[in-house]
Amino acid sequence: MRTLRTLIAAVVASAGLLGLAGTAVADSPSPSASADAEAAAPTEAGTSFRTATAIKPDQRATASASTGDYLYWVLPVDAGQRATVKAKVTLPQAARHGTATWQLDVYDGLRRRQACTYGAQTRKAAQDAGSVELSCTLRTVRAWAEPWANDPLPGSYYIRLTVTDLRKDDLGLPIRAEVDATTADTGGAHAVDGSLAAPLVPGAGTATPQAEESSAPGASAAIGEPDDGWSSGWWSDRWIWTAVGGLLAALAGIAGYRFTRGSGRPSQLPPGA
Repeated sequence: MRTLRTLIAAVVASAGLLGLAGTAVADSPSPSASADAEAAAPTEAGTSFRTATAIKPDQRATASASTGDYLYWVLPVDAGQRATVKAKVTLPQAARHGTATWQLDVYDGLRRRQACTYGAQTRKAAQDAGSVELSCTLRTVRAWAEPWANDPLPGSYYIRLTVTDLRKDDLGLPIRAEVDATTADTGGAHAVDGSLAAPLVPGAGTATPQAEESSAPGASAAIGEPDDGWSSGWWSDRWIWTAVGGLLAALAGIAGYRFTRGSGRPSQLPPGA
């Protein structure tokens, strides 16, 4: 009996350690980019989905443009990740004639606009403001979804930054934009059964996507996979918790049997009979 209790205590302690580890992984963002990646960060933005500039998570991209331009970037987001996109627009020092409303939009690989769970996706800059900052935290990317659902799926995610409300007198004034995106692993709590045949990236539906990408000069939207590769979609830490739960259930069954079976001798028989 003492051995059984010791084994149960060890399993419970292990489950607690796994829970702490899972929480730490879910709350911590992916590792920061190296100094070389920062040095090679893009310094321009695309003007459409097809010419979107490729960036990596934890990489700060910059671009000089004119007020009224549509600026596009694209990055890979894998299943089980929750992406947060932030943008900062440094406004011109020249005298402006009124307020300006800036907007940050994020689209998935099917070019469906994705809703933000929280963050200031649209902000109005005062006439004398020096800069405006926006942010958008997406829903956790799912490995698979029903055809009718609008769930975010693994693949390329397009970032679009533009001004939506502006006086015509202020069009064309120079601005400087900064964009960076971070991804956090959410763990098995958001895992689903099944996965896509291929991530939703440019050229995924063609027989030779590399040829198509190389035949489009100037198009930088041909973004590669994440540094650690695309996940298969079948593995998550739910498997660990399922195994631990099954082991605890087995131990509980053994303990219940030992406690309820008694000594195996009828109580009405005299000793020694």
